[in-house]
Amino acid sequence: MARYTGPKVRISRRLGVNVFENTKGSKALERRPFPPGHHGRSRRKGAGSEYLAQLQEKQKAKYIYGLLERQFRNLYEKSVRLTGPTGENLLRLLELRLDNVVYRAGWAASRPQARQFVSHGLIKVDGKRVDIASYTLQKGEVVTLSEKASNMIIIQHNIDTLGRKMVGWIDVAEAGKQVTVRELPVREQIDVPVREQLIVELYSK
Repeated sequence: MARYTGPKVRISRRLGVNVFENTKGSKALERRPFPPGHHGRSRRKGAGSEYLAQLQEKQKAKYIYGLLERQFRNLYEKSVRLTGPTGENLLRLLELRLDNVVYRAGWAASRPQARQFVSHGLIKVDGKRVDIASYTLQKGEVVTLSEKASNMIIIQHNIDTLGRKMVGWIDVAEAGKQVTVRELPVREQIDVPVREQLIVELYSK
């Protein structure tokens, strides 16, 4: 399935957030904290319609987690059927994706890299190989690296150097090579710059 491969810095500047979480994007936003284009400076926050604000929040979430529109819409519809606030349900389902947990564990430098590790069969859930990035983890499930992955220099380098702060709903063991979903994340534990209620309003129209 196709993924966005265009100019990532322009996307981050347009949305006002480093959605790809890379160094280049952070530096670009520091230098030019306004949208790209001739009228970029005049289009910063405050300008634009309610619909545009809602659309931008959806785009932020899609780019941060690396989902296409159909995938995102399906996840939203699933979140509607769950009990509790729809927006929080949506973010929870995004966080519980296997590729996101691999990223949160510090095994991958980015979510695209985490997705690649999963698709290459380098990740196990409760001892069984899972190669579906969108797999939704459940409370109590244990995620580990395969034997091959445990010996990969790039993964060990990520564990040693990224220094990623572990989120509160995940427990770590085995020198960082095993994580367990201790509990389902609540909104306060999800540190993404997304106003999920605007996404709900957009899809509710």
